[in-house]
Formats: sequence, structure tokens, C-alpha cells
Amino acid sequence: MARYIIRRLLWTVVTLVIITAVAYFLFRVLPSGDPVRARAGKAPTQERLDAIRESLGLDNPWYQQLGDFLWNALHFDFGRSYISDAELRPLLLDALGATVWLVVGAAVVWLSVAFVVGTISALKRGKLPDRLAMGGALVGISAPVYWLGLVGLYLFATDIGKFHVFPGAGAYQDASGFFDRAWGMVLPWIVLAAAFSAVYARLLRGSLLETIEEDYIRTARAKGLPERTVIFKHATRSAVTPIVTALGVDIGLLIGGNAILTESVFNIPGLGRLSYDAIQRGDVATIQATVLFLAFFVCISALIVDLLYALIDPRVKYE
Repeated sequence: MARYIIRRLLWTVVTLVIITAVAYFLFRVLPSGDPVRARAGKAPTQERLDAIRESLGLDNPWYQQLGDFLWNALHFDFGRSYISDAELRPLLLDALGATVWLVVGAAVVWLSVAFVVGTISALKRGKLPDRLAMGGALVGISAPVYWLGLVGLYLFATDIGKFHVFPGAGAYQDASGFFDRAWGMVLPWIVLAAAFSAVYARLLRGSLLETIEEDYIRTARAKGLPERTVIFKHATRSAVTPIVTALGVDIGLLIGGNAILTESVFNIPGLGRLSYDAIQRGDVATIQATVLFLAFFVCISALIVDLLYALIDPRVKYE
């Protein structure tokens, strides 16, 4: 197991280095505009262009630029925005805080709902509760997140909604304390969790139905164990393995900026909205930094998922 952990850690580092190098060359090849002119503004003099080029290190050979980029990325130093000249590291860390609030809270909601709905649906297979649960899950999967967000604001926001229940858009940004921020996130959590709850409920139902047919479950029942013990101690433990896999990837992607629609609808200053604003302004340095952030969280999530396998399912062995 120790050898496996070390091997996975090394492979994660190698993967991140490769992704960083690819991102560097990709953004240099794409016709995204000259970063020197983007920072210099309108009608710059040649002296100013040369000075900016030198300050960005763009007059160095490409291999030296790549080495500096890799070294700085290793220290989470992504330079400055080409447009606003703001330092990117504090900008990314501030946005990361808002995104983590959104994603972690939503994950707690969707896992709680999915576990209850998926288990009931599997145990009542083919009956009315199963059909209602899977029908509701299909609706949840089909509904776009931005549409759910707008409907949620129209119905339940305290400022523009028909029923004044939850804080509206921008509540998180205006809040100062822990509980105020949590309360401001309730509606975004519910909206983001809706689609994922549906997917995870269907995933858990399918996995649980497959696990219940295994020989060791029949053996457990033949020994006279209570049905509750058979389901929640033996069957569920194996059935959650695909859930852990999907959860790791989804959280990594969402933290890396894929929660952009939810953040835009609810005016949450997270990584998704930062990426969206950077794309609109053509700020290549900020886009590049958010791409690397996404790669980092996906790789770390995949690593954590692989390591959790052995703890969740003893049948999994790593050599």
C-alpha cells in the first residue's frame, strides 16, 4: 500500500508538470493576442513595449520562459493579469474561497438526498416510491442549472421572489460572518445540488441493486442477519464505490471553475465567474491560471479517490 501511495503521488506530480507545460505552449500558440500590447494600452511607445516585454520575461528564450513558468507554477505564482496588472495568486485564492463554500455545501446536500432516495428506490424496486424517485431524478437531470437558479430566485429570493424565504443573488458577497455566508449560500446549494442529487441517486440505485444480487449478500441473509445490517453494513459499503469515484471527479471539476453557471446566476465571486470575466476580457494570464487550478484540483481529487478505495472496499488490493 505504501508503494502504491508513493507511486500515485509521483504520477500526480508528473501529470501536473505535463499539464502545466501543455498549457504554457497552448496559450502561446493560440491567436489570443499579444500580452505586451494588451497590458500597454492604446498607442504605446516602443520603449514602453520593450520595457513590458522585458518585465514579463518574454524576451528570453522559450525554454527559459517555460522553466520559469513551471517553477513559478510550482509555487502557485501565476504572475499578474495582462489587463488589470493585479497579482493573480491572491485573486485566485479569494475566488477559491467562494467556490469551495459553494461546492462543498452543495456536495453535502446532494449526497444526503442521493443516499436516501437511491436506497429507498433500490429497496422498493418497481414499486410506486421507486417510480416517483426515478421520475423526479430524470426531471432533475434534465433541468439546466441556470434555469433552476432563475426559477429559484423568482420564487424564493427575499428581494425579487414571490415567497420571501432565502437571500437573493449577491447575498454571499455582501455577508461578513460565517453563518451569514452560509445562509446566503442555501439557495445556490439547493440549485447546484438538484442535478447532482438526481445523477447520484440513480447511480447508487443501480450499484445497490447489483450488489444485493452478490453471493456474499445472500450468505449474510442466510446466516440470519437483520435486513438493516445486510443493507447498510454490507451492501451499501460496496455500492458506494462508484459514488466515491464520481464524487472526486465532480468536486475537482466544480472547484476548478465548472460551477460557472451557478456563480453567475447568484453573483458569487468564485473561480467560475473569474474565468468567465477573464474570457470576456481576453485576459490570457488569468485564463491560464484558472486552467492550471482546474487541473490541480482534478488530479488531487483523483489521487484522494484512488487512496480511499482501499478503505471503502477491502476487496480492492494494490500491488
